[in-house]
Amino acid sequence: MEPIIWIIGYLLIINLVAFITMWSDKQKAKKKAWRIPEATLFMLAIIGGSIGSIAGMYTFRHKTKHMKFVVFMPVILAVQVLLILALLLSPLININIL
Repeated sequence: MEPIIWIIGYLLIINLVAFITMWSDKQKAKKKAWRIPEATLFMLAIIGGSIGSIAGMYTFRHKTKHMKFVVFMPVILAVQVLLILALLLSPLININIL
């Protein structure tokens, strides 16, 4: 199987997990139950789930009053996009993923 298929599959799954995790944490917050650590929410974004994390934040109105989430989630996404562009456009790296 092509590496790009594996990468796309991974990104779809991790973003779905991040989205569901935001929903789950919002539900726990409403019930005043044990919460998912903020470090876990950020780690899901860092390992590729930034789009799902941002979508979950705004879909469920969760963590949108916390400036570190409002600022750093888009920063994580921007860094990931820049890294992908650098990887794809770099003449020094020859990777046939497309």
